[in-house]
Amino acid sequence: MSRHPEVKWAEREELVYLTILLPDAKNPKVNVDPDGTFTFSATAGTDSHIYELNLNLLDKINAKESKINMGVRSIICILEKAEAKWWKKLLRGDGKAPHYVKVDWEKWVDEDDDDTGAPNDFDMGGMDFSKFGDMGGLGDDAMGQELEDSDDEEISKPDEKEEVKGEHSASEAKPPTS
Repeated sequence: MSRHPEVKWAEREELVYLTILLPDAKNPKVNVDPDGTFTFSATAGTDSHIYELNLNLLDKINAKESKINMGVRSIICILEKAEAKWWKKLLRGDGKAPHYVKVDWEKWVDEDDDDTGAPNDFDMGGMDFSKFGDMGGLGDDAMGQELEDSDDEEISKPDEKEEVKGEHSASEAKPPTS
């Protein structure tokens, strides 16, 4: 009997990202059909267990423009959608996605947040943020003025004697006897 690898997914308006997490996969085979059928098979582990995956994606895929990168720890698939639009879910059907298919929160972008200038492409004009960690605080004398903290309370000093009903002050306490 075959096993299922863990799959993470995310999307953009024109792409679907699938990451198959299967370290040391041997003989991986990936097939993407234009109708949206995605199949994967490989062996992995010390006992060479067979891993298989068959996903019926929600819509059609442009298989010729899709890219697959087979790495040592995972297989990354960037699938181009046939029609650029947001999907409500990854798979066809009314049921829930299988337990081994999860959202890839590292790549996830909400439909409202997606722009052509993605956050990964954000240009800060050569600004080096690594130096900000060396900046000191402003201190108490920020502008040459003493800062007054209005919520400070007066605290009684330990040498002031306050007698509370039924208790003795520290100076009147007798040392314990053993």
